[in-house]
Amino acid sequence: MSFKNFQLSLYQLRPWLTLVVIAWLLGSLGLGWLVNSLLIIVGLLLLTPILAFFGFRWWLQRNLVTDRCPVCRYEFTGLNQTQLQCPNCGELLSVQQGHFQRITPDGTIEVTAVEVPAQSLED
Repeated sequence: MSFKNFQLSLYQLRPWLTLVVIAWLLGSLGLGWLVNSLLIIVGLLLLTPILAFFGFRWWLQRNLVTDRCPVCRYEFTGLNQTQLQCPNCGELLSVQQGHFQRITPDGTIEVTAVEVPAQSLED
């Protein structure tokens, strides 16, 4: 290893060596609490985004609902405890307990149509 390469590697380590020397000096002067608080802040800055990412994934798994529209049977996704509109038929729906339900005014009676073959009426 030549002297020039040694100088280059020492130049690259210079900021880290300076940081270690400053931390050592602060610790020896009785300001270890300052070094500890800086380490805690750096640790929190590194851990907070990771914890936020996994927390958001956990929340999303609990609140994301995939179901079919009760009117047109189109399958899509919505968030639990919200109101939304079916992208296929435009029906207003609410998401409750993991299923889509129609939003109807009070007094509305749900009717299911039954197809009756014409031959059975003639007999």
